[in-house]
Amino acid sequence: MADLLGRATAAGRYATIPPMTDAATPARLAQAEVDAIRTVAESLQASVERVIVGKSEVVRFALAALLCEGHILLEDVPGIGKTTLAKALARSLGCSFRRIQFTPDLMPADITGINYYNQKLGDFVFREGPLAAQVVLADEINRATPRTQAALLEAMEERQLTVEGVTMRLPRPFLVVATQNPVELEGTFPLPEAQLDRFLVRLDLGYPEEDEEDEILARFETTSPLDSLGPVVEADELIRHVDALARLHVDPAVRRYAVQIVRETRTDAAFELGASPRASLALFRTARAYAAINGRDFVLPDDVKTMAPHVLPHRLILSTQARLRGRDARQVLAEILERVPVPVSA
Repeated sequence: MADLLGRATAAGRYATIPPMTDAATPARLAQAEVDAIRTVAESLQASVERVIVGKSEVVRFALAALLCEGHILLEDVPGIGKTTLAKALARSLGCSFRRIQFTPDLMPADITGINYYNQKLGDFVFREGPLAAQVVLADEINRATPRTQAALLEAMEERQLTVEGVTMRLPRPFLVVATQNPVELEGTFPLPEAQLDRFLVRLDLGYPEEDEEDEILARFETTSPLDSLGPVVEADELIRHVDALARLHVDPAVRRYAVQIVRETRTDAAFELGASPRASLALFRTARAYAAINGRDFVLPDDVKTMAPHVLPHRLILSTQARLRGRDARQVLAEILERVPVPVSA
């Protein structure tokens, strides 16, 4: 192969051997630009981890989604820190922020905005809703009715709002960080597959270790560190890094590796519905962002393998037989990752 992808080690990892270049190679992301992205990611992570304890990997996955302008679904039991993570991330960005508390009586107009008659002006005036912000926290998203969820769906996918036939572009960047509780079913409306597919990643935090929980108590003993968080990166700078990522090198063999993983989900008997081409794009983009966060100007197969469990499972539907056997999408995906051949250098 013209480009070296890395050498397999005894542990199954890959050495960070940069790809070779030739005169025909198009302009790629310079290492200095990668270093700038890594610096911003480290600043954001340090800011968020002033509040979130012991969840470094989860924060990094969230930052990878952020650098792809992708939406994040935080799914876990109550009290784990989902809303706190979303708030910490929002406060670390120099972006406009709004929070929407989703409830069964929330109407589409409550989040998109309305046209109302202004008596002073003698005309109708549009009053924007909270979806017009750059970072939107959709708290307990599965408590909203399907009609309201459909209004959110257009904003997430098209980056636009339509109110009474008039379409308006949303500001850039536009990021939805949604939370939901997977164990409480009363008064909830499960997200449809079409909307789940719009979330770039789905993350769960899990319970902290004993020392981590003790550190949480110490940090929050007198005041919340969330109150003192401020922006560490402005919107314009973030957009520049997002656009620059499009030039980060991905070897064709690594790109094909991502495609093969996704295609395996479509042929595996455990799945009734496999991942779509949108999932392939999501896996490709997040692997590229994860490489940049780690300071590399090229993507390794390990980047694809690392991001797959957070990008693909929520887009997959298990077959009836698989569910009856107590299997879940993550388990089946782990088996797929084990059997799909990993590209290595010759």
